[in-house]
Amino acid sequence: MKRKVLSILLVGAMTASMLVGCGSKSDAQTEAPADDTAADAEAEPEAEEPADTAEEAPAADENITLKWAIWDQDTTPYWNALKDEYEKKNPNVTIEMVDLGSQDYMTVLATELSGSGTDFDLVTIKDVPGYATLVQKNTLEPLNSYIESAGIDLSQYGGATDQVTVDGELYELPFRNDFWVVFYNKDLFDAAGVDYPTNDMTFEEYDALARKVASDEFGSQVYGSHYHTWRSAVQLFGVLDGKHSILDGNYDYFKPYYEMVLAQEDDGICRDYVTLSTEGLHYSAAFSNGDTAMLNMGSWFISTLMSNIASGEYDASFCGNWGMVKYPHAEGVEAGSTLGTITGISVTSASDQKDAAWDFVNFVSGAEGALVMAKTGNFPAIMTDEALNVITSLEGFPTDEASKEALNVSNLYLEVPYAENVSEINSILDTYHTAIMNREVTIDEGIASMNEEVGKILN
Repeated sequence: MKRKVLSILLVGAMTASMLVGCGSKSDAQTEAPADDTAADAEAEPEAEEPADTAEEAPAADENITLKWAIWDQDTTPYWNALKDEYEKKNPNVTIEMVDLGSQDYMTVLATELSGSGTDFDLVTIKDVPGYATLVQKNTLEPLNSYIESAGIDLSQYGGATDQVTVDGELYELPFRNDFWVVFYNKDLFDAAGVDYPTNDMTFEEYDALARKVASDEFGSQVYGSHYHTWRSAVQLFGVLDGKHSILDGNYDYFKPYYEMVLAQEDDGICRDYVTLSTEGLHYSAAFSNGDTAMLNMGSWFISTLMSNIASGEYDASFCGNWGMVKYPHAEGVEAGSTLGTITGISVTSASDQKDAAWDFVNFVSGAEGALVMAKTGNFPAIMTDEALNVITSLEGFPTDEASKEALNVSNLYLEVPYAENVSEINSILDTYHTAIMNREVTIDEGIASMNEEVGKILN
């Protein structure tokens, strides 16, 4: 199977730098996914002419400095690795990185780009809501003409680029991706005499497996599954059929997944949402404590798991024998369909060195950049065999074939595809997810409120 659109943060030394997720305050991969964040910024100037009218390409011996907006340079190894490798191949080019910090990065970036005197040539895109803000304010250069000239096959991104295309134009290319898998504790399955999860499970099979491995025996409780408090851990099961997204405005398709999870709560198969919210139990603690058989979570958890087991922070006797498989899927949906978030790179509309900036974008988001990312322990947005072999050979990565196969993604559906009003939609879905999981409203009532409130925005 062709490997596409993968990205996992796997090096232990990078754990502190890679902790990013929903509503994150830093680039911390053990926090929530980026779909729950929103960017806000001042108005931006109009864009310059599109790429096909850009300046002539610079001469090969002309010295060029490109200014690139990033975050957390000192604790994120791939920034310097990408810069160094590109400069080695292009000795006349200097990449000047400007660290804007991970705290409110996209908002700070939008403010930086708001002035007519901005001198950024390249910017990193951290999340889709922030991307939407920058596109709407005309601060990013359309890349279609560059992509066509370079003959880039966008299918290698597994459909991710389609979901951030705006009125036919693409303003970023992904270079890193995080996606969801199921982590499992092999020892708990062995103790229960239950077969391990597989890379091709329907939701019915997944639910049955969680119930089979769970135990309510006093003093040795085992939870068959675990769902963190983010809405993405429940709602977004529904988008894996490729027919729905959070932009639909009608969310009736959420219902069977809420029913499955709440029924598991009622039967003691998983921890209940109210307790998790009250006690603030982190998903990493739930898994590392050794009483959770399966955890659906993003690939960013892999680096934390590997490094903390190696350092002794996690007791290896509790969680050291772990593996992972592909996300469960609805009946009739291709195995390997999963949720993801991307990190992209763009050329600014204000740059007077667009051709040179594009060349760096092409390097970072292409096969060469993918190998650099892999060597720093990260999964790139496109996966070559060489990059995959580098990552799966890292010490601490599970050696079983199923865990390696779990990295083959057939369809990647962004947690948040592009929309002008995506931040408002996120907020509404978050609100009623919380109400449903707290049992403040019924599933039907909560979904009806989502439909009504989002419908007001869309209409």
